[in-house]
Amino acid sequence: MRFLYAGLGLLCVAFAVIGVVLPLLPTVPFLLLAAFFFANSSERLHNWILAHNLFGPMIQDWNDNRAIRPGAKKAATVSIAAVFSLSLILGAPGHILVIQSLVLSCVLIFIWTRSNG
Repeated sequence: MRFLYAGLGLLCVAFAVIGVVLPLLPTVPFLLLAAFFFANSSERLHNWILAHNLFGPMIQDWNDNRAIRPGAKKAATVSIAAVFSLSLILGAPGHILVIQSLVLSCVLIFIWTRSNG
């Protein structure tokens, strides 16, 4: 089971790295998942991700205060607006737009009601 968790953690880190470059893919949720998987599989990998210069502070903000940094909130908002705009441009069906707007609105409410890191 440890190898499975370590593998899933590494996969989540890979998605997080892609999310740093690709604004439509969220970074922090994948980092939190990676930290969880590493905590259950490898103390060395868990310590590595918590000490990482880029990823560590985001995880610590969440673990310590359930906080999201303002820059991350703004990036998430821009990404969500881009995804919804793309759906409009590509002519997604109305029922899909309604579902998407409800889900994305809930995500934005969650993000913006967290304290600042």
